[in-house]
Amino acid sequence: MLKRVLIANRGEIACRIMRTAERLGVETIAVFSDADRDARHVALADQAVHIGPSPATESYLNIARVIAAAKGAGADSIHPGYGFLSENDAFAAAVADAGLAFIGPTADAMRALGSKSAAKEIAERARVPVIPGYRGADQAPAALKTAADGIGYPLMIKAVAGGGGRGMRLVTEASQFADALESARREALSAFGNADVLLERAIQAPRHVEVQVFGDTHGNVIHLFERDCTLQRRNQKVIEEAPAPGMSPALREAMCSAAVRLAKEVGYTGAGTVEFLVEGGKLDERARWSFIEMNTRLQVEHPVTEAITGLDLVALQFRIAAGEAIPLAQDEIVMTGHAVEARLCAEDPAAGFQPAIGTLAAFEMPADPRVRVETGVEAGSDVSPFYDSMITKLIVHEDTRDAALDGLAQALDTSVVLGLPTNARFLRALLRDGDVRSNTMDTELITAKLDDLARAPLTKASLEVGLDVLFDADTAPAPGPWAARDAFQLGSPRQETRDIVINGASRSIAFQWDDGAPVVHSVDGATTDDVGGEAAVAVHRDGGTVFVLADLVHTSFSLPLVEALDDDDDAASGEIRAPINGRVVKVFAAAGDTVADGDRIMVIEAMKMEHVLTTGAAGVVAGIAVAEGDQVAERQVLATIDTGGDAEGAETA
Repeated sequence: MLKRVLIANRGEIACRIMRTAERLGVETIAVFSDADRDARHVALADQAVHIGPSPATESYLNIARVIAAAKGAGADSIHPGYGFLSENDAFAAAVADAGLAFIGPTADAMRALGSKSAAKEIAERARVPVIPGYRGADQAPAALKTAADGIGYPLMIKAVAGGGGRGMRLVTEASQFADALESARREALSAFGNADVLLERAIQAPRHVEVQVFGDTHGNVIHLFERDCTLQRRNQKVIEEAPAPGMSPALREAMCSAAVRLAKEVGYTGAGTVEFLVEGGKLDERARWSFIEMNTRLQVEHPVTEAITGLDLVALQFRIAAGEAIPLAQDEIVMTGHAVEARLCAEDPAAGFQPAIGTLAAFEMPADPRVRVETGVEAGSDVSPFYDSMITKLIVHEDTRDAALDGLAQALDTSVVLGLPTNARFLRALLRDGDVRSNTMDTELITAKLDDLARAPLTKASLEVGLDVLFDADTAPAPGPWAARDAFQLGSPRQETRDIVINGASRSIAFQWDDGAPVVHSVDGATTDDVGGEAAVAVHRDGGTVFVLADLVHTSFSLPLVEALDDDDDAASGEIRAPINGRVVKVFAAAGDTVADGDRIMVIEAMKMEHVLTTGAAGVVAGIAVAEGDQVAERQVLATIDTGGDAEGAETA
């Protein structure tokens, strides 16, 4: 067995690997950037090494620094986790060249399967069906457009390298192709260092099913059954489950056997996931299915496979990297029950899933032993703009799918995250959705139902609790009418109207004090009959800001300092501001340019998402304050548009 492992990753996956390493008696070495000095994975490791500034390109993606940290700390192996360098064949080769064990496939296998184009050729040799499309070497935009027109629309543009939905765009008509191609290639280059793409016919009403495989250095390859990852947003998985609901035994056997053949074709070692699309939404023996890619690493959703098989996949990775044979034959691996995982992210679904950054004022996960919690944060942890927005995974394993879905929804109900909005309510809505429960779903379900799923009403309970704490004195007032909070007067209780900053925007709240507690009558002139009445779950005050969680809706309250900033303020000044801390990846305009309403000005990237900033009215660009590659702060002025006084505000697409 290996003795001392460096984990070339961060967050929840680093913490999860450490747990298995400790059980196996393997010492752990963490690496961290400036942003992660106080991170949980740093505190849990036996040793921690600083490897650079906060941007991943200068720390977690810097191969030389990671290798130097491993050698300096006396590691005998490196586990890459997922994301970052986990599918980088140059990194795998550098680890081997340094005399260290790489806990993953060989560089040759990774190189062969790392390109989606090459992987499809391997799949064809292994008699695995693939989706028709273009995988040519000619990457000129004109050549790709010609190929796209030949395939027909709708089609998918996909980065040939990497995974996780990055560098992927759906194109429904020819007029969208040029912009989609530019965006996909830019994102692919930023994420994987490779801008090449392939084109595929878009599969209608697809289910996304993947098979977990393992290979060892003794020629053995096994599968650990399948997972269903159909519930996705922008090609990012949201909820995963195992086994795939409704999967027929015949389709399971065909798909799992195909995955094993593919892995054997390249002499695969370690953990890998073979991904397929099934057309039409049903998983019966008549279904049409096709290979899309192989991820040469551990997957985010691996806990659901661990739950139904009873195996520790990370321990299996360690043993294979140490040269041991897979300890089980295929017929010894059985699955029991059903497991579901939800990815809890710091993001605001009601605001287009905009990632949230800041400090977790409160963080409490379910104490129920039936709920597995995988996290890299705790109360007081900072969520930075430099990395992924996922903060926690919740996994529930039960005898039946319905019980697992119910258990996970209940786990979300009893979780408390304050200080930042999360997607908890959105996840709960998905778990309770009728089409999800009846297994009549495809990868477009979230898009089709997004407005209802992302709805986060401002509740009367939130308002009253928020106001109560916001106006509460630091110490209890002395008794008597002159200390009362209801503006003591001879007559009926007095109603007052105050401007309160709620979730960053100024709102006009009409309320009165009743026995020292606020009773809200209206918000921006609308009566509270239009506002839900769920009971508040949790409240936390952090200085001048109060955070309230009611029915999984996160709301922040504060008093305006001078004047609340909102879109109207930006419009009046013709300013376009950053919606979030991030990096400028593309600037489309220059000072003096004439722009129309809706024209793109620039693109900000933060936490694996691109935010396209557009004009809200026609005008002339008075100035661009940033350049491509610049890091920007939320609310920072990025550009100024002279609209002749007719501005209607910049928009984020």
